[in-house]
Formats: sequence, C-alpha cells, structure tokens
Amino acid sequence: MHRQGAARWRQDEGGGPAPARRKRVLVAGGAGFLGSHLCAALLAQGHEVTCLDNLLTGVEANLAHLEGPRFRFIRHDVCQALPEPLLVDEVYNLACPASPPQYQADPVHTMLTNVLGTQHLLALAARCGARFLQASTSEVYGDPEQHPQREDYRGHVSSTGPRACYDEGKRAAESLCFDYLRLGRADVRVARIFNTYGPRMRADDGRIVSNLICQALAGEDLTIYGDGTQTRSFCYATDLIRGLMALMAVRSNPDGPVNLGNPNEQSISQIAERVLALTESRSRIGFRPLPVDDPRRRCPDIGRAQDLLGWHPVVGLEQGLRPTIEWFAAHPPQVAAPQVPSSAI
Repeated sequence: MHRQGAARWRQDEGGGPAPARRKRVLVAGGAGFLGSHLCAALLAQGHEVTCLDNLLTGVEANLAHLEGPRFRFIRHDVCQALPEPLLVDEVYNLACPASPPQYQADPVHTMLTNVLGTQHLLALAARCGARFLQASTSEVYGDPEQHPQREDYRGHVSSTGPRACYDEGKRAAESLCFDYLRLGRADVRVARIFNTYGPRMRADDGRIVSNLICQALAGEDLTIYGDGTQTRSFCYATDLIRGLMALMAVRSNPDGPVNLGNPNEQSISQIAERVLALTESRSRIGFRPLPVDDPRRRCPDIGRAQDLLGWHPVVGLEQGLRPTIEWFAAHPPQVAAPQVPSSAI
C-alpha cells in the first residue's frame, strides 16, 4: 500500500522539495538539533507540522521561532503509545539521543526508543497511509573495514560494547522499517546520516565540533581523543535537511538505505586547527586516549544520493563553521562540555 505521491521537488542551495500541496507532517524528535531545523524547513514550504519530543535531549527554545497556526508541539516519549489519534501524510523519525554522553546516560531507554519508538511511529504511518522516513546513522557501520562506506557494507559493530545501545538500536530500527516496506504496510525510506554540525547543537552533547568550538571560545585547551589522525566527514545542517526532504519527496521508493553526509574527509586535527583559526583563539591542543569502539575513519559514499535524489552537499567546512561559531558565541554554555567525543549524528 505504498503511497508514491506526485510530489514535485527541486534542488537548490537553500530549498529542497517544493510541495505540490500542503501536507500534515509529524517530526518525532523535532525539538533537537536536526529536528528543529527540519521543522523550520517544512514550515517554510507551507506544511502543517507537529513536533513530538520528550525533551530528554531536545530543547523547547529551539522551537520558539516556529510558533504559528501551522505548528504545534506535543511533549511525549515515543516509547509510549502515541497520545492521541493523529492524521498525518508524512512521518520523520529523528527521536533518539545522538551522542555518546546522551545515549549512554540511559542505554536501555536508548535501545527502546529505537525499537519501540520506531514501531509506534511505523504503525501510525501504516494506519494513515503516510510516507515514513527513518533517521538512521553511519554508526550502523561501526568501526568500518570498508572506506568510504557504501550502503551495501554490513558493518563492523560490537553488539556488547558501551555504544551498542545506539549502534544496534539503529540497526534494529532499520530492520523494522524494511520489514514494513517488504510487507507493503508503509512507504518507508531510511537515511544513514553521517556527522552533521551547525547552529543549535547542544554545548554539552559531546560532539567533536561543539566541544572544540566551546573550548576555543572559552580559551581552554582543545581536547582531541586519540592522535588526531582519525577522520570524520562533516555535513552542514542545511545540506543534511535538504537531503532528508529530498529522500522523503522522491517519487520512487529507493528500496534500501541512502547515505547522507559530506564526503570531504577531514582529520580531527585539521578540524581543530580550523576552529582555532576562525575563533582567533590562543588555546592549545591536548590529546587524550581514544574511547572504546570509537571509529578510526568515517566517510560516506554518496553515489546513491546523487543518483536517486540529485543531492550533494554545497556548504564547505569553513562556510559552515563560521555561523556555527557565531551561534555558540551568542549562546555560551551554562556548564562545561563533557569530555567525551562523538562520531554520531
């Protein structure tokens, strides 16, 4: 019962899909970093948006600028049955803590969010005949033995380590999604999101970009875990949101996961040097041991996204770091950032 729709869409630097009609869109995890950017982009296209979030890691302040007749916020944990009958045309599932200090704080809840939460939202999509997009993660590749990572790579993941609640939880969520698709219950799309950064990141989420920027602005030593040669590929938030919306809008179901990220691979030391230069900080760089199961390399092959969606990132690293630094300068953290690195979303 796939609803393939007749959505018209365009690709440009700031837009994404151009809707043929107003849709009712549910964004689970919409008060978070990426979720709030997605809500804003959907509203800008004229859609009606319902944000569902338990505010465990999301922040209501991220939604303050979205108030209006086409937007509503429901505080709710997706691990629980949905609070009221909802009628939707599209469901974006971004509901899950996305950095190690957040998802390791309550690993059982993280796993259940990925499994029970995804099941509740998939059932809603099936009831409504709605199109469903799952925000998965490059963490499903683990510490990869293939480089760059393609969607057909099955990963190198520990099912027993401290990151397993997130890595394996996302893998289980993908399994549910593709079972719904194979059974014809819902038109499901899965995006594997690589490292993303931009305004409205939390200072205390432990991600490498937010950690380095906050330390540089505070005049503290910049902390690098490992020897700094490990790599990540950083995608700016607007590029990523444009990719998510293109994946939701594309007429034919991709029938498989799609990597979304920036293939411009950078070492952590290179990122730190760019942050120091852009902040004009006199901070120095310090090194600490690499955490358990932290990947040495992470870089997407985005061939599928380019072929299926006509999508590729357009915001360069320095171009994206500038507004991110400006945002953190205007919103200084109330507490020190945790000393835990992240290679998550």
